[in-house]
Amino acid sequence: MACDLRSSFLFTQPIKFSKIPTISFYAQFLPCRCLASTSKSSSPIRRRRGKYGTSRKSINRKTYMQEQVEFTSPVPEDPVVGIIGGGVSGLMCASALQKHGIRCSIFDTGMHGLGGRLGTRISDNSGECLVFDHAAQFFTVSDLRFQKIVDEWIANGLIREWKGVIGELRGSGIFTAFPSSSPTRYIGTNGMRSLADSLLSQSDIVDIVRPCWISKIEPFNGKWILSENENPRGSFDTIVIAHNGKCANRLLSTSGLPLLAKQMKKLDLSAIWALLAAFDEPLPMNPVFEGAFVKGIDALSWMSNNTAKFHLTPQPDKAAVVSLSQCWSFFSTANYGRQTKVPQENIPNATAERVKRDMLKGVETALGSQFKPPFYTKLQLWGAALPTNTPSTPCIFDPRGRAGICGDWLTGSSVQEAVLSGVSLGDHIANYFKDGGGVTDEHEIGLHSTFQSIHGSEIGQFP
Repeated sequence: MACDLRSSFLFTQPIKFSKIPTISFYAQFLPCRCLASTSKSSSPIRRRRGKYGTSRKSINRKTYMQEQVEFTSPVPEDPVVGIIGGGVSGLMCASALQKHGIRCSIFDTGMHGLGGRLGTRISDNSGECLVFDHAAQFFTVSDLRFQKIVDEWIANGLIREWKGVIGELRGSGIFTAFPSSSPTRYIGTNGMRSLADSLLSQSDIVDIVRPCWISKIEPFNGKWILSENENPRGSFDTIVIAHNGKCANRLLSTSGLPLLAKQMKKLDLSAIWALLAAFDEPLPMNPVFEGAFVKGIDALSWMSNNTAKFHLTPQPDKAAVVSLSQCWSFFSTANYGRQTKVPQENIPNATAERVKRDMLKGVETALGSQFKPPFYTKLQLWGAALPTNTPSTPCIFDPRGRAGICGDWLTGSSVQEAVLSGVSLGDHIANYFKDGGGVTDEHEIGLHSTFQSIHGSEIGQFP
């Protein structure tokens, strides 16, 4: 039987260029330079050729060689924004632009849906649907601007309070529940991904393109051309980078946006393993809880019971049955992730087995009791999981290059910070367009902000 919980859970012809132009727009149709030229030597040094972007040193060298793109042609009356990244920050940037009547396109790599770290995995196990939140587990609110948005989400049925017992768990099953006075915890009504997929579902001026991996950004005729494997995906008056990590660094390394590239390059990210496991019977717990921050165990920092969290019950009248199998999400510590990190696109079998074994052993140590092995497991490495430092600016915007960055890492590591960053950049771009799109210092944000360390739990901040 097919596993489908959608009812309850959860271009134009390509433009061809005969020649790639170089950058720096002084007039709309004048070609310009992209990279700073290097001095020629009478006896050039021969170097072994390597693959593009294969090392951080290579990316750094490309970044420092760039000249700044500068657009001086007027912004058209009906500008279009290209947003690379469909996580919650990119989605909220598009939502803010939409409220100003500005068209935009979101390009996201997601195969199954939008959301980035608002991720929910639904697996079919012989007709039984197993449901896991495998990234952001919940979020809290401390900012009145975000509270207003959250209230709208509640009114539209997109989120609800998570009222289950949450606390801290130490070895041997020593559990301490958080007091009732703790900040309200919110979750997606049908999983975190359902929230992301619903944010722009009614929009008629936001185009969502997925799965799509933007591999190149380059200026041409006063606009930014976005391409996927040399295939143009459209032209835009302003672009937004709404993701981070090595792919964003490579994208910016030869973009003609050296100030954005340098800020992105300063970002440090943790690596965290996520293990999804389904059990035939409840895990041995006393007292019973739905989520716990695990202390003192290197391979484990968080565990949560998705079955209890989503109030899943058998539905025999459905083609796909949601059973009472216990679906748990386990997360490692950042330290363990760093020690065992491998290429997340190609995890060696030996590493996967070791990590699963270590994490499940960590669960037994935390609970102080053994249990039957899970009948289903799925392992994922979040290689660019959470920021460890921040420039403490709501967004970054380069008015000369007509490009910006949004994301939680600019001010913290939470859903709240991601949302506010996206909204901030969207509003800022709208005001920039309203003022004519000129190159003025008043529109510059965050290009020279210094970074500071972030402090929070292993799975993020919950302000």
